[in-house]
Amino acid sequence: MTVINIDETMVSVPGGEIFVRRWHVSGGRCETPVVLLHDSLGCVELWRDFPEVLALKLGRQVVAYDRLGFGRSTERTAPPSLRFIDEEAESVFPALCASLGLEKVIPFGHSVGGCMAIAIASIHSMTGLCAAVITESSQPYVEERTKRGIIASRNYFNQGNNFEKLAKYHGPKARWVLQAWTDTWLHPQFLCWNLKTHLNNVHCPILAVHGDRDEYGSVDFPEFIAGQATGYSRSVVLPGIGHVPHKESCAEILDMVSGFLAESVEEGAL
Repeated sequence: MTVINIDETMVSVPGGEIFVRRWHVSGGRCETPVVLLHDSLGCVELWRDFPEVLALKLGRQVVAYDRLGFGRSTERTAPPSLRFIDEEAESVFPALCASLGLEKVIPFGHSVGGCMAIAIASIHSMTGLCAAVITESSQPYVEERTKRGIIASRNYFNQGNNFEKLAKYHGPKARWVLQAWTDTWLHPQFLCWNLKTHLNNVHCPILAVHGDRDEYGSVDFPEFIAGQATGYSRSVVLPGIGHVPHKESCAEILDMVSGFLAESVEEGAL
């Protein structure tokens, strides 16, 4: 019987400490671990049981962490800079890997976490840190739909008791979490941001998954991600699925990720 062992720790990174949870498969092969990067309002807890079922499906260690300012990690008070995606890739992520002894990883990012996964693979392309990248519902640039979705969410969380849904997971950090997302992505100087340069510098395999009902971006997004990457890539559009495919169609995502990693091995990319 396969058993999942779970451990938790705090890791020191530039700017504070981040909360980390790891899922280990007993008797599992020494495969490259998957590191989950959460979305703009997310944290480790909001992945729910996905990390465990992913670890079981792949037979790999899965790691998830709360970014600074989120969940159980160190509180932040200053707003994030407009370079926050690159800053995560430049300083926090390598510090996390060094602390955990991870020499090669597969970043799996949801929403902005996928943008960070791409930036990580690009910035560390010369070291070969990333064996592959998986993005889910990620935005490689800002569309009108992206802005409309963010404004709608901001309005939602500022109505009635809806804000308590964020406070449940982020506590007193919740207001910062919401503003960090909405104020940054709606900032006039952020609207010209895109991942094209980073994607051109990613040589490892990329899987870009997107639902055709995603309220934060069109199906052009996964095509752009896969099309701009220089290595083996694949884009998948899921019909009838919104912004959280790993929740809305978990079994399909598990099969897709497992199949993609197997394909990457066959292509000689992994």
